[in-house]
Amino acid sequence: MTTTAATLLQTFRDHLAGVADAVPARFIPGTGDSMDERRLMPKPLACLVHLRRIAEIAAGPAKPLADMLLRDADGLHWGQTYTAADFGQDFIDNYGWLEVFGTRGHFVHDGIAAGFLLLGPYVHYPDHHHFAEEIYIPLTCGTEWRKAGGDFVRRKAGEIIHHPSDVSHAMRTGDEPLLAIYLWRGGPLAQRSVIGGGY
Repeated sequence: MTTTAATLLQTFRDHLAGVADAVPARFIPGTGDSMDERRLMPKPLACLVHLRRIAEIAAGPAKPLADMLLRDADGLHWGQTYTAADFGQDFIDNYGWLEVFGTRGHFVHDGIAAGFLLLGPYVHYPDHHHFAEEIYIPLTCGTEWRKAGGDFVRRKAGEIIHHPSDVSHAMRTGDEPLLAIYLWRGGPLAQRSVIGGGY
């Protein structure tokens, strides 16, 4: 196991263990088991520039995760589901995700996908939905979230945000970037989200 990947997995697991009482049990079975490493080439993205500010504003249990990503991000495999043709170049320059484990992450897990979402300031991630049930745990404050076409609500760091299967949801950041943990279960774990719609 590579040092960077091992540190990523252990720091992520430590954080999940600290919030396990608040996360529905169906999202975390097997996350403490041995997982095979998937050797992925480093793939940094433009959005990683926001990690320095995220490390400055992250507090409490989120701080070790933010510090680890600031230190090691360039050696990890970041991804993007969309292109500039979908939402424009500004969105793409300020958006990315890192799958820690799942069907395409640094570690192999067939039942759950888990990792990080990163958005820069003043980004609107439009309404979208997917078959997989999802939990987000924001690690920074100030982002507004909405579900099923409702109003945007500002969420605090550490809140559990649940999106049932095929329920539409959206996020928008203010003057601070967002770093959030995501957990997916059920259905195709690498499915591209459907923009708009849902219920």
